Amino acid sequence: MTSTGELQGGAGRAGPLWWERPRSAVLDGGIAAVSAAECAAQGVAFAHETGIPAAAGALFGVLAGSVVLLRRRWPVAVVLVGIAVAPAAMGMVLGVVGLYTLAVSEVPRRITATLTVLALVATFVVLYVRTSGDVGATHGVVLVLSGVLAVALNVVPVLLGLYMGARRRLMESLHERADSLERELLLLAERAEERAEWARREERTRIAREMHDVVAHRVSLMVVHAAALQAVAAKDPVKAARNAALVGDMGRQALTELREMLGVLRAPAPTAKPPAAGAAGAAAGAAPAAVAAAAVAGAAAQGPEDGPTLAELEALVGQSRAAGMAVDLDVRGAGGAYPAEVEQTAYRVVQEALTNCHKHAPGAKVVVRLAHRDGEVAMQVENGPGTADVARPELPSGGNGLVGMRERVLGLGGVFVSGPTDAGGFRVSAVLPGVAGHG
Repeated sequence: MTSTGELQGGAGRAGPLWWERPRSAVLDGGIAAVSAAECAAQGVAFAHETGIPAAAGALFGVLAGSVVLLRRRWPVAVVLVGIAVAPAAMGMVLGVVGLYTLAVSEVPRRITATLTVLALVATFVVLYVRTSGDVGATHGVVLVLSGVLAVALNVVPVLLGLYMGARRRLMESLHERADSLERELLLLAERAEERAEWARREERTRIAREMHDVVAHRVSLMVVHAAALQAVAAKDPVKAARNAALVGDMGRQALTELREMLGVLRAPAPTAKPPAAGAAGAAAGAAPAAVAAAAVAGAAAQGPEDGPTLAELEALVGQSRAAGMAVDLDVRGAGGAYPAEVEQTAYRVVQEALTNCHKHAPGAKVVVRLAHRDGEVAMQVENGPGTADVARPELPSGGNGLVGMRERVLGLGGVFVSGPTDAGGFRVSAVLPGVAGHG
């Protein structure tokens, strides 16, 4: 059996043999020296009483008292030796220290109780026998004196050992809980940082989509009008002037939308309240990440309120018509009150689809369909094959248009489908829930 301290030994032990620390070995060595000296003196007295050589009694006492060295490793053995030498009236230090160590250790309590009772009985019997022969001592006085001394030498060390063992285990439990709490706080801080990084990535993606939708569509129309302006400048000054005015309008609209987006980005983020005094140190690692996440989330939340709506689709289609595209708008059903992010997403899908038509299918017939259904809104932009006699404008393509549309629609819990048609054109379809969901 081992004591509580020894159970925590192992690879981290710094002392010799079974001792955790060198000072523990020194302490036990000092106690063993005192115990050996006591038992040696008592062994000599016992040898005189029994008629054996004094040297043998002293040697026996030294060996018995030195067993205290094993108290941290085998506390049960130390107590048993103390009980065994009790009839020789030796080993008071051995017995007291052994019982204390036994109570402190992780030995089962039934074993501790059994050995305590045996030691108590043995001590009482020895004391009673030793004092009953004193002249003038009554039987009652001998019983009381023997009982008090037996309790003092056996029960008191056990009670003190139980208290110290419980206190030690409580301190170990508190240290473990503190370590566990520290690990949990570090984990929470890491997760908060991950959430903040995720929020920053999401916000960057959202801003990139908005910039792409605003810039790509407006600039594409400006390029188309500029090309038409270049073609008719000499032949039809009136049409050239009209196209130039349209280019100016497109540029101003693009600048207005860009200013609105930049205004959202410049808006001050809500300031997080400082943590309570008791939790300030523990939450220090998570606070910056939480504030960053709140700031990004705040900026993201402001975006949809100022975005375009379904009521502006007619104007959007009119811009493409003014650029020379044959576009039909087919609206079915009565429009309802949709959340701002639903209307903005529907508008952006149609806008990006029309931009792709300008880029990849110049001269093609385009049909924009919008259907208001129960609890959802559906949109479809379909173009036929481009006309060969219409020059394709030099418009760069980053390949992010369809990806951005899909992310927008799926982010609201909708359905997005795109692909070529049998007639050689291209179709973009999306269905959005009337109430914004989460993909």
